Amino acid sequence: MSFNYNKVFLAGNLTRDPQVRFFANERAVADFGLAINRRYKTADGQAKEETTFIDVEAWGRTAELVGQYLTKGRGCFVEGRLKLDSWDDKESGQKRSKLKVVADVVQFVDSRGGGAGGGPGGSLGGNNAGSADGEDDAPSAPAARGPAPAAPLDDEPPF
Repeated sequence: MSFNYNKVFLAGNLTRDPQVRFFANERAVADFGLAINRRYKTADGQAKEETTFIDVEAWGRTAELVGQYLTKGRGCFVEGRLKLDSWDDKESGQKRSKLKVVADVVQFVDSRGGGAGGGPGGSLGGNNAGSADGEDDAPSAPAARGPAPAAPLDDEPPF
């Protein structure tokens, strides 16, 4: 019996303003980047920091709300899944690939500039469960969740 599970939870800051595109069928997709910092101490006690950059895409109503409310530098929490895109590079002819996250839920974690859903801690999410590409068939409403508990201000995630 095979067991497969593809779920990702990320918290970080946007590296650029989201780019929202609309297709002929009026479906939206938003692309943005997240920077996730990790602080740790080496064996000799020296403090170090490393940053990981992750590309994220959101679809449907979630994409529209991401484009409307999130900006570069803004903190957010993303719940989604990993997706590997593959293509042939037109210039070199070589096979290329890139791992990214397809967001199901995007939630604000800071209070700059207000937020969707009545203020900071707003949740943007959709039901992408029936589609292989994370593209829901109809635009989805924001997730019906109450305000999130206040996120800790240190660099460690609350889980």
